[in-house]
Amino acid sequence: MAKAKKKLVVVVPMPGIFLLDVAGPCDVFAAADKQVNGNGGYDILLASPVNTKKISTKSGVELNCAVTVNTINRPIDTVIIAGFSWPLLENGDRFFQWLKGVYPKVNRIASICVGAYALAEAGILDGKQATTHWEYSQQFQQRYPQVKVDTDPFFTRDTNVYTSGGVASGIDLSLALVEEDHGRELALQVARKLILHLKRPGYQSQFSKVLEIHRLENSIGGKLYSWMIRHLGEDLSIQHLAEHSNMSVRNFARVFQKETGITPAKFVEKVRVEVARRYLEDSDLSIDQIATKCGLGGLISMRRTFLRHMNVSPSDYRRTFRTSLQPIEE
Repeated sequence: MAKAKKKLVVVVPMPGIFLLDVAGPCDVFAAADKQVNGNGGYDILLASPVNTKKISTKSGVELNCAVTVNTINRPIDTVIIAGFSWPLLENGDRFFQWLKGVYPKVNRIASICVGAYALAEAGILDGKQATTHWEYSQQFQQRYPQVKVDTDPFFTRDTNVYTSGGVASGIDLSLALVEEDHGRELALQVARKLILHLKRPGYQSQFSKVLEIHRLENSIGGKLYSWMIRHLGEDLSIQHLAEHSNMSVRNFARVFQKETGITPAKFVEKVRVEVARRYLEDSDLSIDQIATKCGLGGLISMRRTFLRHMNVSPSDYRRTFRTSLQPIEE
């Protein structure tokens, strides 16, 4: 019996990207191809988006692409845009035209991390749900208001367009594509081979900052921040905050909302969660002690607040991000 034809996966590495943007997905598809012994597996082709076939990475490792995108003359199943090169926003018309032209001809198209910028610039994400690295969510949404941005998931699918979050999310996405092609069992075999989660627990929110305090440093909230973190276990009601700021409650609430975009109560909650994260990562305090120290109530209250902000429980967060070699409290 003849073997099924392999699917061509074209990975487009952008100049200056993280090596894992490319290496992760390529290794997933290569491992899947080996598992099926080439029967309906994958051919992987690195294609440069620029004139040179040599692409530099942040680590200094240079990638040698087999072709440039404009010279591909084979039917493509999947295109994966790995990262993004910001100069292309100014002089990448030729590449974006290629993307627009190839999109209707492929089975699916995907992006890794900020590679979503390339898809959006080519108009492929117009009206679609998409994700990108959490750090770029606001910038991305402002530049492409027609895209429905959600940076909580590790990856999203809208029709045949797939986008993923941070660098390692390209691995999550690639495993999902393998599962789509060959079923869960084979994708699980690949995940086991590479010692990966088939579906990583949690969301991008585990890795993002709850509060971008550097953006608020000149606001009333930013000025209160240092004082707040020294008094998290105390009463931080709006009345107390207004009194500390020598303002009336009404004026304090109005100015605070205008300058920070959120209410004082929500700001305090975010500060408490951000500080609690540090204790979970770096201290040997029990979760109950952290809840009290940060003014988050007891275990149940802290768990509820953490799930709302982080989409993960305090114990699961500590298990994932703890830096100490001490036993983890269950």
